[in-house]
Order: sequence, then C-alpha cells, then structure tokens
Amino acid sequence: MPKITFVTPDGTRKEVDAPEGLSVMEIAHKNDIDLEGACEGALACSTCHVIVSDDWFGKLDEATEEEEDMLDLAFGLTHTSRLGCQIKITPELDGLTVTLPSSTRNMMVD
Repeated sequence: MPKITFVTPDGTRKEVDAPEGLSVMEIAHKNDIDLEGACEGALACSTCHVIVSDDWFGKLDEATEEEEDMLDLAFGLTHTSRLGCQIKITPELDGLTVTLPSSTRNMMVD
C-alpha cells in the first residue's frame, strides 16, 4: 500500500498508509492528522491547504482553475501549495510528503 508523510508545522513527521483513490484530506482525517477540510472536498474553501514537497510537486496532476481560485484564499501560500482534497493517491504517489501550514483561513465560519 502507498504511504504518505505528513509534516506538522512544528516539524513532526507522521508516515501513514495511503489507500489508492483516497485524497490527502481523507487520509489525514482517517489518521487524526489536523487538516481541517471544512467543505469536505467540495472545492468551496482552502482549509485543506497543504504544501507539497518540491520532489513531489511535479508528479501531481495540474491544479484546476477552481482549485487555483480557492488556493488564492489560503494562508501561507507557496509555489507548491495544493488543496489536499484534490490530490488523489495513485501508486506513483507512494512516498508523497506534504507539510501542513501553520494556520488556515476558514471562510465558511461566520
């Protein structure tokens, strides 16, 4: 089974199983990783923002225009930022490493 490593803002690394077809956000939730996902993957927020390691960023499918629009709202945006709900695990992504930003912006809360 593929693996993914989550890096918390304090630098702690946690490697977990990453079942094919699940998103990075879903895997985080199944493993008690603190990645919000307020819209549950509907591309209506940026709370599942992750920073993909440089080594892996080029192996991902390109972000859609809708994802890019939501990323514009993300806290701590970088050149390798993506929404975790939009990265689906494939065998080619075995070993993927993503870092959680130090904060998120939840526009869905009043």
